[in-house]
Amino acid sequence: MCLSVALYVGFYVLTSAAGQTESAPGSSYVAAVYEHHLVLNPEPWVPLSRPEALRHVEKNLQIYEEQSEKAAQQGAQILVFPEDGLHGFNFSRSSISGYLETIPDPQQENWNPCTEPGRHNNTEILQRLSCMARRYNLYLVANMADLQPCPLTTSPSSPCPSDGHWQFNTNVVFRSDGQLVARYHKHNLYFEEAFDSPPQPEIITFETPFAGTFGLLICFDMLFQEPTVTLVERGVRQLIFPTAWMNQLPLLDSIQFQKAFSLGANVTLLASNIRNDHLIMTGSGIYTPFSATYHHAQRGDAEEGRLLVARVPVLDPLGAGHSVTQEEGAVRKEFTSSADTDSGYQGSCFDSSHPENTSAVSPSMLCDPFTFVLLNKTEGKLDVCHGDVCCHLQYRQSQQQGGTKELYALGAFAGTHTVNGRWALQVCALVRCAGLESSSCGQQVEEAETKMDFLLEGTFGTRHVYPSVLASRYVLEQPGYLEKTADGRVTMKHSNMTGGLVTACLYGRMYHLDNE
Repeated sequence: MCLSVALYVGFYVLTSAAGQTESAPGSSYVAAVYEHHLVLNPEPWVPLSRPEALRHVEKNLQIYEEQSEKAAQQGAQILVFPEDGLHGFNFSRSSISGYLETIPDPQQENWNPCTEPGRHNNTEILQRLSCMARRYNLYLVANMADLQPCPLTTSPSSPCPSDGHWQFNTNVVFRSDGQLVARYHKHNLYFEEAFDSPPQPEIITFETPFAGTFGLLICFDMLFQEPTVTLVERGVRQLIFPTAWMNQLPLLDSIQFQKAFSLGANVTLLASNIRNDHLIMTGSGIYTPFSATYHHAQRGDAEEGRLLVARVPVLDPLGAGHSVTQEEGAVRKEFTSSADTDSGYQGSCFDSSHPENTSAVSPSMLCDPFTFVLLNKTEGKLDVCHGDVCCHLQYRQSQQQGGTKELYALGAFAGTHTVNGRWALQVCALVRCAGLESSSCGQQVEEAETKMDFLLEGTFGTRHVYPSVLASRYVLEQPGYLEKTADGRVTMKHSNMTGGLVTACLYGRMYHLDNE
């Protein structure tokens, strides 16, 4: 995604409701993702024998088999299952041993596990997945645990683990005839004691006859430069994203960031998540820059899996990162409010034309010290700065008659997030506060009644800005207008919301500062 041109696109269509998809003209294919309510090992810290581990995996493989058949019946040409979907979570390095298989490198060896099961020992899981792909005539992507012996010599920068082998969190891809065609080892681990990060980041793609090239990543990878940026940099427009994503409102809910990434990077994203209420895991989808078919469980929903199938357009590889800023479809309301400015710049962005806002507050949002200014009127203009990012908002609120009073705030943050990971950010976010006190701004909120016509704008020191609009009860809205200029200014305009606004966000990633 380190592209030399802007990352924003115009939209052929607008998607207005969850679960509805519209396609752009041109060639297309049918994709499927499965949100999996997996059968867990109740004692993952206790090592299992190989037969015991296979008996556990078989329970999840049976579900995969059922969903593969359903996907094929709906015409799916590619089906994606989630991260950790066969074995589960919270293993130690030793306790996962019964689940490990040594996965051959498809770049070095052609192998069809279904038709040649005797070539490699202890590959029962690979064989089952291969035969599913072959039986249902679809490309199949799954995630499993890989054991790889260390080479005879290793470099000081990537020494062999003390037990003499590497263990990787791994995506495998099978062609529709069952041949293993891709293997990707997760680079950015998230508290995964059982696994190693590969000695070097892997940039793995595979080809299909129906949609060309797909690239592979896993969960936490999406937040970092490798492999994600490099894949997009190389013109890969279709990304496969198995994940076990723990939702973090108000900025990093699963579907919120999946859609934001698809839109900001100008790619198709096939995202398959785990469903686990205890771990706050739900949210999967099939996203293009101009459409979304997705599922996000609501509080109180039955804890069960969900198959999503959608026809999506094949994106032109030459369009990676190309900018087409335009506004199509319904006529959009322009912001011509004559209301007074609510507040002005502060700190390093203070100037005499915008008097300092004395009501600015600084609660944290996702553990980052945002600077907030409150929306104290039903319409107006606001500016807020934090460090070297400044955010501007024009807005008009509309609330249902007799509805609950709700407080909103405009927040800015520039700095390095350091809790449960380290990544550098510049963020502009309009959020509904959890209560009517300023201290509640930045807390988790799932529902809202207040609709908002708004223009949110920021000037960023990065090309990598991911825009999102999240409405009440986990409904995604397609921004009505996006623009990025050469000087780093990003503008997102939206109106005619279908539900109350939870979050509108411009999430800028300063990849080049992550290690400083």
